[in-house]
Amino acid sequence: MARRLLLLSIVCTALVHRAAAQVRDSTPRAVGATVRGVVRDSIARAPLAGAWVQLVSHEAAAAPSRTVIADSLGQFAFDDVAIGRYALGFFHPLLDSLGVEAPVREIQISRQRTLRADLAIPSADRMRAAICGVPRQKGASGGAVVIGTVRGAADRAPVEGATVTVEWLELTFERGLVSSRRPRVTVTTGANGWFALCDVPSAGSMLLGARSGADSSDVFETDMPAVGFMRQDVYLGRSRTVLPADSLSRADTMAHAPRRLRLGEGRLNGTVTAADGGRPLAGALVRIVDGPVARVNERGEWTLANSPTGTRLLEVRAVGYYAVRRPVDVIAHAGPVRVTLSTFRAMLDTVKVTAFRVADRHQSGFTDRRRSSAGRYITEQEIERRAPLTVSDLLRSVPGLRLGYAADTVFNEANITTDLVIDSTATLNAGALSLERLILMRRGAGEWCSPDFFIDGQQFRALSADNLDSFLQPRNIAAVEVYTEATVPIQFSGWRTACGSIVIWTK
Repeated sequence: MARRLLLLSIVCTALVHRAAAQVRDSTPRAVGATVRGVVRDSIARAPLAGAWVQLVSHEAAAAPSRTVIADSLGQFAFDDVAIGRYALGFFHPLLDSLGVEAPVREIQISRQRTLRADLAIPSADRMRAAICGVPRQKGASGGAVVIGTVRGAADRAPVEGATVTVEWLELTFERGLVSSRRPRVTVTTGANGWFALCDVPSAGSMLLGARSGADSSDVFETDMPAVGFMRQDVYLGRSRTVLPADSLSRADTMAHAPRRLRLGEGRLNGTVTAADGGRPLAGALVRIVDGPVARVNERGEWTLANSPTGTRLLEVRAVGYYAVRRPVDVIAHAGPVRVTLSTFRAMLDTVKVTAFRVADRHQSGFTDRRRSSAGRYITEQEIERRAPLTVSDLLRSVPGLRLGYAADTVFNEANITTDLVIDSTATLNAGALSLERLILMRRGAGEWCSPDFFIDGQQFRALSADNLDSFLQPRNIAAVEVYTEATVPIQFSGWRTACGSIVIWTK
């Protein structure tokens, strides 16, 4: 009898546990899925490290959102995610600088254990289409885009109504003649200081500058990335111009002063080292173009005081090294600027080109013309000794030549609008609306003209200093001939009859 009662008790206990188990299984509970993915920068075609990824439930308004930070590979993961619908998005400072909203992705968690959900900044093509519109011609790329924000150097606040201008060089090869032109795109910033320059060249270099009233940046060169989309912020600041003691007025100084030094209240510091080995390059020259100059000490350190604030052009030179020019932001609490210089051997030995030319300086009579002493002649040895940074720097050192701006409009102190060709140091601060620099030749007392150019015997029309600097390097020049209107040989008489000619022969 006792044995039967024990068996009945075991059977009842088993039935109760089975029933209880069935009740628990029928109760909904969290699946505990994992949501993982990668955040990518589609413009740079690289992972976006440091992005703040957020997961927000659509069905539980009171449920707190969850946030993780993407690692160095752009990877993120959320564990123990319950069943339901969610919004998945991310934030990164790059989104704000591009002026776009953070993309949001809708995801659904059911009973899967792992869900892959990648995020990305829109691609360069989508960004171009959103900012500049779809090209009218089917299949056309629509050109490249430059976006950014213009800010004041003093307070870093966005500047509304600032003018941003970009220029580039276009060459047209015709029978017996090479013509050049400089297209220009100009836009005005919005209330948040943001600007977009559409339909600029998708490859190559451009000159970019900005101004607002008396404040401006330097005009600096920038290269467009291969993706055809670039962000470039610009800071505006004022500079104090030191005028010669005998100058009559600001307009008179702009037209006749050979050089002036722009000073300000900014301060910049940094280091200069060799690319090979990283050793300090003591004695290297560091300067803001047309501004303060400093020498690098034995530790490779330098400091520029009294620099004009804003985005300025920094130039670094050292004997035996390839000079560097690059834009820098002279603003409060700016970090140190680190510059590395490469030797000429490192820069020149990477590519060796063998080619034949139709004519060179020897076959074209350079030596015979030099013996005649009818013009001014610069040999390859002289170019190496002078070590100019650009072709325009080389030419401006020749007596009778100077570098100037072609000013569309210039305002003097009496607010009188005049058409002048002003000195190179009278940048956008002086009121010149054009960014085009010219090589000028003295024609007479107080008169200057724009000469014709011949490169390897080929005539170039409307060739500016920026044109020359963009496609010629001093190290690639074998010789230069400079002729006034009275001494120019017949073979180098250009289509301008009132000025001389500059003849350049390349290696």
